[in-house]
Amino acid sequence: MSRIFQQNRALGYVSNQIPATVRYVAGRKENCVTTCVGKSFQTFSCSHFRLLTVSGLHPDDISCLASDKYLIYSACGSIIYGWRRGNEIKHKYIGHNAKVTHLLPFGRHLISVDEESLLKVWDRMTESIFIEIPFQNDSFKISCVMHPLTYINKILIGSEQGGLQIWNIRHGKLIHAFCGFNSKINILEQSPAIDVIGVGLANGKIILLNLKVDRVLMEFTQEWGIVTGISFRTDGLTMMATSSNDGQIAFWDLEEKKVISTLTAHHDCINTLKFMPNEPLLLTTSEDNSLKFWIFDKLDGTPRLLRYREGHSASPLSIRYHGLKGDCILSAGEDSSLRIFSTISETLNVSLGRASYNRKASKKLSKLQDDYRIMPPISSFTSETTREKHWDSIVAIHRDLVEATTWSFDKRKMGELKLMPERFKENKRKDFKTFATCLNMTHCGNFVIIGYSSGEVERFNVQSGIHRANYGNPAHTNDVRGVWSDNLNQVVISGGVDCKLKFWNFKTKESNNAFGVMKMQDSILFIRGHRESSMLCVVLEDFTILVIDYDTKNIVRKFIGHTAPITDACFSPDSRWLITSSMDCTIKTWDIPSSYLIDQFKMSQPCISLAMSPSGDFLATAHVNFLGIYLWANKSLYEHISLRSIDPTSEAKEMELPNMMSYEQKYDIIDRLNLIKIEKEEEEEEGEYINLDYKSPAQIDDKLITMSKLSEAKWKNLLSLDIIKKRNKPKEAFKKAKQAPFFLPTVAGLEFAFDIENNTQDEDHSRLKTASVVENLTTFGIILKKSYETNDYSNSISHLMTLNPSLIDYEIRSLAPLGGGSINLMEKFLDMIIEMLNTNINFELAQSYLALFLKSHDEVICENRALIEKIEEVEIAQNKGWSAIDEKLLYGIGVVSNLRNYC
Repeated sequence: MSRIFQQNRALGYVSNQIPATVRYVAGRKENCVTTCVGKSFQTFSCSHFRLLTVSGLHPDDISCLASDKYLIYSACGSIIYGWRRGNEIKHKYIGHNAKVTHLLPFGRHLISVDEESLLKVWDRMTESIFIEIPFQNDSFKISCVMHPLTYINKILIGSEQGGLQIWNIRHGKLIHAFCGFNSKINILEQSPAIDVIGVGLANGKIILLNLKVDRVLMEFTQEWGIVTGISFRTDGLTMMATSSNDGQIAFWDLEEKKVISTLTAHHDCINTLKFMPNEPLLLTTSEDNSLKFWIFDKLDGTPRLLRYREGHSASPLSIRYHGLKGDCILSAGEDSSLRIFSTISETLNVSLGRASYNRKASKKLSKLQDDYRIMPPISSFTSETTREKHWDSIVAIHRDLVEATTWSFDKRKMGELKLMPERFKENKRKDFKTFATCLNMTHCGNFVIIGYSSGEVERFNVQSGIHRANYGNPAHTNDVRGVWSDNLNQVVISGGVDCKLKFWNFKTKESNNAFGVMKMQDSILFIRGHRESSMLCVVLEDFTILVIDYDTKNIVRKFIGHTAPITDACFSPDSRWLITSSMDCTIKTWDIPSSYLIDQFKMSQPCISLAMSPSGDFLATAHVNFLGIYLWANKSLYEHISLRSIDPTSEAKEMELPNMMSYEQKYDIIDRLNLIKIEKEEEEEEGEYINLDYKSPAQIDDKLITMSKLSEAKWKNLLSLDIIKKRNKPKEAFKKAKQAPFFLPTVAGLEFAFDIENNTQDEDHSRLKTASVVENLTTFGIILKKSYETNDYSNSISHLMTLNPSLIDYEIRSLAPLGGGSINLMEKFLDMIIEMLNTNINFELAQSYLALFLKSHDEVICENRALIEKIEEVEIAQNKGWSAIDEKLLYGIGVVSNLRNYC
């Protein structure tokens, strides 16, 4: 495992060769499409193609998908999984001994077929087998299954031998064997008409068959070969669509029995073709890693592309971060396209198009029409953000081509310029073997420096495409493998197969000779640089990595550890780490200051290109034979990591590539419930049971100080109430109410009003009243007196905790004799404080209440001997409770302060 990097997620995956499934989600009130991407599947909303959910990682690649209105079913090997909401395992069906190839939800049952043509009918809820129907692969190898509408308990089964049978799955009986076809049946699709189905064959024929009378109603033939999909419009038009294995779609008018139009929808085999119910919308997916929605709103009845999601249809060759935010990754692939992948949301992914010799002519063609002007794949590119609003900000070189192309990140398209020296243009060219090998754009965004296989190093203006300078004559005797320029456009550095690293003046008018040459021990493979630190990484063909300070022209570090050709390298944003990848399937991280290897991990496939984000939070990698871009999170930004030196010759531990979801949300089927057994008892056996309903006690230990859960506003400002009241004093005095005659009773308040209630006294009631109690106690005083009698002050403390600061101040001031209390009551209050200090509960409240008490009654305390003795008891309790904590806190602070001197 890696100490620094952790799997985050994969970008750029949309679909593969497994047909997608469409279902209506009542909760969202829209259709959703589920596509397969290797070991997991993902669900998109059809309204905006927004990614909704991603499933967990299966033990192996998914072999087929199906869905009903409740669950999504996926088959992996011989096991079938039922998923709720697309990411939560609900059922697991075990019973097949071979790989499951077909799934068909059928009411409360699920039908599955494996490679041995064993058909099983499962009870969807109990996960039990209802019935099994075996077939022989030699005579009837099942190739497709469907349920004809209105045919109760019956399914239609097609075979690779061309046979077609209808079975009653309730009794396991063959109802009828139809007249066979002389070709494999690839697809069976229900038409809007009852008893009529569409049959797609491997020889390109499409047959409309009436099941009730076993008669062929219509027969069509598409010239593109295998029929991979059939779908019928259900919005009132008699139209049928059929797809082929080369990305073509044909639209048929069933009334006139002819082709309406054709469409080149994808670059590869179409595996999903589905008209939306009662809508002029067509959904397609393909092996070219794309998902597309077509709408029929043209006057001629042909469709147009409504929305799409797509990634590379061939493996990426080079990836680089663009911009300082680190949210965009530029990727060039084998499909000759340049794409932008967003690390924030995949809805922001954009294709800049495919490289073309004549962009305007190619633009007039259909998006997917065969174009002979397409250029070879981009082998390398460079970009800068300085001038991207003014002119093209990306320059790319292509495999075995001498010209370089420009691209605009701001306009999201290919530029108009083709950068090429004059001697290589068509009317002057004599050497047809030379091609561009490396390039680098200057920091200002005005120039690009390009190296060629003939040894030349040329500089072009990016805005105009004009050739500005050449370095040397030539710069190297053989292939130029890398070029670089400094931050101030003063130095150009080039390295070649001739084992030389040369330094040139950026402005070549004064001298066209290199002012510095460094001899390497072997041929240079490529060059990577870090402008802010003036460091250059030079990778040699003998798997050696050199770090050079190009200001002093000295080799500052030398790293040896890879056992195969190094494919790419990059610096971390602070230039402290150098990360390299190799064909030995490893990625190594070298610490430049210490000159140690500090991290390494191995993957199943070699990394062909990598890039570190400008913020240092992610490492992006692209791998051989994989279509996606994989993100690895830098754990050192979020937690402390103890890094130690690693022996470069030691074996690296293997890590899996990131899944479509984040690593924290990864739902691994193998690890969960021993291949997903959803029994609570087995969950508890895997580890310690964690009670999520656990609540911490009010006091963990009586030796620890326990704070109350009150907000600071309840106790922190008790000593400052006088200042607060003075500050909040109104600027204008309150208006005094008008006085009524002494014999007329009035109601207290600001508004003048008479008391009209009947205040007549009872005749039996005496006019004379005697004081029954000498003390005029407040509510808190009464509760405090009762608490003293029971020796339980919890009610008194609880009452104070419910009061606001002003009332707390009033209650404590009222304890004195002048406030209606007594000396005895003040002693009882101090007893309550002693109780709080001894139990260490509500510690901050005890401190605050005691401070207010001392401030309010200092004169009374000094005049009374009994209160002085109580205060001495309070002092003992205070010292006893705080001293132990105080010593430990001071000790901890001292240790930490001392350790900082060694960090």
